Amino acid sequence: MTDAWDFAVELRSDPATAEARAAALAKPGFGQVFTDHMVVAPWTAERGWHDARVTAYAPLKVSPAAAVLHYSQEIFEGLKAYRHADGSVWSFRPERNAARFTKSAERLALPQLPEEEFVSALRALVTVDEPWVPSADSGETSLYLRPYLIATEAALSVRPAREVLFGVIASPAGPYFATGPKPVSIWLTTSTVRATPGGTGAAKCGGNYAASLAGLAEAVANGCDQVAFVDAVEHKWLEEIGSMNLFFVYADGRIATPELSGSILEGVTRASVIELAADLGHTVEERRVSADEWKDGVRSGEITEVFASGTAAVITPIGRLAWPDGDLTIGDHSVDHGVGPVTKSIRSTLLDLQYGRIPDSRSWLTRLA
Repeated sequence: MTDAWDFAVELRSDPATAEARAAALAKPGFGQVFTDHMVVAPWTAERGWHDARVTAYAPLKVSPAAAVLHYSQEIFEGLKAYRHADGSVWSFRPERNAARFTKSAERLALPQLPEEEFVSALRALVTVDEPWVPSADSGETSLYLRPYLIATEAALSVRPAREVLFGVIASPAGPYFATGPKPVSIWLTTSTVRATPGGTGAAKCGGNYAASLAGLAEAVANGCDQVAFVDAVEHKWLEEIGSMNLFFVYADGRIATPELSGSILEGVTRASVIELAADLGHTVEERRVSADEWKDGVRSGEITEVFASGTAAVITPIGRLAWPDGDLTIGDHSVDHGVGPVTKSIRSTLLDLQYGRIPDSRSWLTRLA
């Protein structure tokens, strides 16, 4: 560790008033309002990481020729800070996010951030903006943390940038879907793909999300909430749902999730669900799952529940699958609003762990404030 990561703190002169902050926390939405401060730390090929600081949240100054604008050389992460009943603030498996951040940086030819400093940056920001973390009794609310790394060098040469900027911003967050844990509808697209073998599908970079937006627009145009993508080679193997991982629950209690193929993001929530589901007595299979298996399994009753997982959405039940020449309802919508018992059990266990309502037997929680 070097003194480059002794975060200087520059408090803003005009922070939000207590009333303005309370209003924002009352209806936080998702990614709409941001806290008073942010973390920034530049890197150059000559100096390495330097001048890490917590400073006022404000627009960034980058050159119109910055590499991030022209060649999409950037990565990001997403995780949450949770208020526990005793007032303390914790994050969930941040070391996993840090490790993925490192892998993403390597894939995008960006300098790698020391994993311990990734967590230090989260703690530095949350310590300053701790009042922005919603209270423990405010439902499924949290402080969403968005670390990022962007190429800031002003150069139009196609090569790894020699100047980059690491940052962290924070936003109070409510449930990702306004309907809460009610089932969402999914459009199965075969006209667009999210990622290709050998590409950047396993990295958390903006290009992957930009590539998903046409599919999302297609889903919305067909009356669905989100889009499911298949592989780019055979156009039959399920990969991701927008920015989430997929899980299928079978009548015999098995759970299957598409295996990590190099074009699927290694979700932190996904990894946690696999372990928690095993604790609850389920056999979890990481394997290829085809779109036909999903359709046929729902029709026959072999697949009884489907859900998606991700940091923002936590666990979201899926109640409908549609495609150009078909439409299926998943599960019994007359019970618990269509949220299946396995989905409900795993979701409750995960949330209870994140909010400190059950023991953290695996040491998955890290205190931030």
